Amino acid sequence: MNSAIGMIELNSIARGFQVCDRVLKTAKVKLVTSQTICPGKYIVFVNGEVAEVEAAIANGIEEGDRYVVDSLVIPNVHPDVFPALYSTKTVSNVEALGVIETFSVVSSIYAADAAVKTASIELIEIRMAMGLGGKAFTVFTGTVADVEASVKSGVDAVKDKAMLVSTTIIPSPHPDLKIEIL
Repeated sequence: MNSAIGMIELNSIARGFQVCDRVLKTAKVKLVTSQTICPGKYIVFVNGEVAEVEAAIANGIEEGDRYVVDSLVIPNVHPDVFPALYSTKTVSNVEALGVIETFSVVSSIYAADAAVKTASIELIEIRMAMGLGGKAFTVFTGTVADVEASVKSGVDAVKDKAMLVSTTIIPSPHPDLKIEIL
């Protein structure tokens, strides 16, 4: 099975419902979630076969028109992305810490997938815009070298979209920060 995920982020809730309907009617895809996020944005998140997801997202973008903030299709998404999205990933040790902050949920997921495919890191969390003024971020850990390589890869993945806010690499986080993150 050649699976993929697809997501469309919109700045209109009403148009978000309309886009979700069109995406689901376009192709045989499974709805992962369709929900409001801060500040008044809406995401449509699906998965399925690559060609089906590509067709559904393309039609959703067309339907969303000027309300589309960002979109993605990622074939063969890394398996650590879903646990990080739902904060179900258990990480026992934090070495170096990497953070990539973006203006969209879509860009944060895209950056996280690129980062985790680059080096031996563990995704800790992908936070999706709730209570963040529409921003999103991904947090991960590994050796300093792996975190540096992954931050660079994540930034490279989203730089053309102009959605990057900031990044940071913390070589040896304070024990209290480690507790807060985990």
